[in-house]
Amino acid sequence: MSYEETIKELEEIINRLENEKLPLSSAQKLFERASELSKLAQGELSKATGKLYQIKKELDNITEEEV
Repeated sequence: MSYEETIKELEEIINRLENEKLPLSSAQKLFERASELSKLAQGELSKATGKLYQIKKELDNITEEEV
């Protein structure tokens, strides 16, 4: 599941929880799924951030070598 798909499903769940009158058991299952999705999204963001920092570090090294 891509980051975008994860966020889309998370938004749909939040919308349902906010706007529908759900039985407690259904709301609990949706909340648990939202929690799982949130962890997945956070993991993907962490990976992307790490890659960006690595790229920046490499670019900084290249720039320093040229000076």
